[in-house]
Amino acid sequence: MSRLDQGWSRDDLRALFLFADLSDDQLDWVRRHADLVDVDAESVAVTEGEPAQYFYVLLSGSLVMTKRVGEDRVEILRTDQRGVYFGATQFYLGDQVDQTYSTTVRALTTCQSLALPTREFTEVFRRWFPMAVHLLQGMFVGISSSNALVGQRERLLALGKLTAGLTHELNNPAAAAMRAADALRDRVAGMRHKLALLAEGDFNRAQLRALTAVQERFVGCARTAPPLTAVQTGDLEDELADWLDEQGVGQSWDLAAVFVAGGLRLPDLHEVAQTVPVELLDGALRWLAYTVETENLLREIIDATARISALVDAAKQYSQLDRAPHQWIDLHEGLDATLVMLARKLGGGIKVVKDYDRALPPVPAYPAELNQVWTNLIDNAADAMAGHGTLTVRTALEDGHALVEITDTGPGIAPGDRERIFEPFFTTKPVGSGTGLGLDVSWRIVVNRHHGDLRVRSEPGDTRFQVRLPLHEPRT
Repeated sequence: MSRLDQGWSRDDLRALFLFADLSDDQLDWVRRHADLVDVDAESVAVTEGEPAQYFYVLLSGSLVMTKRVGEDRVEILRTDQRGVYFGATQFYLGDQVDQTYSTTVRALTTCQSLALPTREFTEVFRRWFPMAVHLLQGMFVGISSSNALVGQRERLLALGKLTAGLTHELNNPAAAAMRAADALRDRVAGMRHKLALLAEGDFNRAQLRALTAVQERFVGCARTAPPLTAVQTGDLEDELADWLDEQGVGQSWDLAAVFVAGGLRLPDLHEVAQTVPVELLDGALRWLAYTVETENLLREIIDATARISALVDAAKQYSQLDRAPHQWIDLHEGLDATLVMLARKLGGGIKVVKDYDRALPPVPAYPAELNQVWTNLIDNAADAMAGHGTLTVRTALEDGHALVEITDTGPGIAPGDRERIFEPFFTTKPVGSGTGLGLDVSWRIVVNRHHGDLRVRSEPGDTRFQVRLPLHEPRT
């Protein structure tokens, strides 16, 4: 560390934008009190949480600024711009705030900075610019309060959308599993009853062994039953019901529906007739029907619980709670997770089309924040279409960037509104329907955080929000 007044003139200081308009006396004060500080590459210049003793101005080199969020460290800024400042940036507030460094600044290359001691600088700054200090203090308090309220509102909105969508989607498979489990109890009880009746019949050992073998084969058919159209189902049920009537089996339509759903056909029933005595055919078929129904219900429960598991996985992908904040990601995973979370809103009359370029390489990103962008864009598109239309989610490689395009067939955005669409608190929605936060937040996440680009093209029936993200980490 060396004194600044050794070799630095007033004109040298005026070349820095912070000091360009200071008077000669003010510049002389800076020259007398400032030091030159050299920091080696990969060394830490200031550490978050330590007492803020110096206000720094970058003279040469490049640096990165990070802030701790929970257990993770989030990158805020990388720069090599001469004249940018860091360190005790709230020195003018004095005792109104804890004077500690709010971020950690690390040198990416060898850096040289101008350092002003905060205690002396605070006193002279207040004398030089008393009105500016009052304005800055008021602005700081106002912005802090506003950010707290806006941040809380954003979190509540995101949590509300996530909770509403997830609970609705989970309710359907959970209810299906409960219904199937309840029906399964009845079928198992009926199967036990029919087995007891069969045991009282005139069965020899070979017939019983053959019937249990038929049972196992019926179970295998039920597990792999192919999907059928309504016409195919009706024809097969008619065929089986007619045969059952010929055999004198009661409730033939009910049994035919069970066997067809289990993937069984007329030759399978012929096999049962050849296995058991005629007088026991009715009981054997009903026992086998209970077996098939049991397997079908188990399949419903498995499908429902698999759906629940898939929804939970989608929620984890959407929230990114158990993952690093910055990582190389497949954009399609976040898009799919967001579509799952918003499935309730997109249901009904909105057709979702996925036009994915699966060859798109991974991109460096903050996935949880990008999921917020996808949520805002898709939610706005659904609102614009008022429940009817086509939502197209497209990905592509374009000019060395990853392109994500959200297109809706709504009425479009008026030309005058397009110029203001990314302004904070501007909304085209009716009073009480929009917050004016979503697109502003999306723009900041894409442009400021990811060094990408967000733009909109709109005409009636074709509104496209285009997000372009770099495929490589930004260069300093």
